[in-house]
Amino acid sequence: MERVLIADDHPLVRDGLRTVISVAFDQADLFEASSVAEAVEIVDREGDFDLVLLDLNMPDARGFSGLTLLRERFPALPIVMVSAELDGHVVNAAISNGAAGFIPKSLKRSQIVAAIQSILAGNVYIPEDYGPPSIAAAEMDELRRRVATLTPQQRVVLKLVVAGKLNKQIAHELDVSMTTVKAHVSAILAKLNVYSRTQAVILANKIGFEAA
Repeated sequence: MERVLIADDHPLVRDGLRTVISVAFDQADLFEASSVAEAVEIVDREGDFDLVLLDLNMPDARGFSGLTLLRERFPALPIVMVSAELDGHVVNAAISNGAAGFIPKSLKRSQIVAAIQSILAGNVYIPEDYGPPSIAAAEMDELRRRVATLTPQQRVVLKLVVAGKLNKQIAHELDVSMTTVKAHVSAILAKLNVYSRTQAVILANKIGFEAA
């Protein structure tokens, strides 16, 4: 069962997304929020969610401040920006700020479902005609700065994650508990400002990460 939070200040948009998701995922457990503050309250109260669909323009947020707040509070939570605004700079900025994808409100129902399925599978969704954002020198420096904040043990764990090791395998190899590995992975995601192991691996590969 997927647990999905729809955060949008327009009831009609929430109703539309709720209908699309409930039809495509008939066992989905759906929640709704009309503001970023309400979204934070719901996640705090309800615990883990498989996905948060967050409107770009919320009444209590400016720009990507809502996304940033949720990413800081819940670093492992997949948050997808949903917007009527489809601009290359906005799409790239959303992904750069840690979004798990960008879904235009103009997409057909089948395309929205396909996008959600892709994100739930651990991928980052970007609309067609909007390829992966190019990485400028300044952004590369920022990515390296984030990696530099990792502790030596976190760097070792990230290297094993990049190598495709599961938490159980990492725990065995490092002779530590699963709880310790999970704590390291959560800290790595938070420091790299990504929501999933897949994104962490992509980022690490982009900068040619080495544990040493």
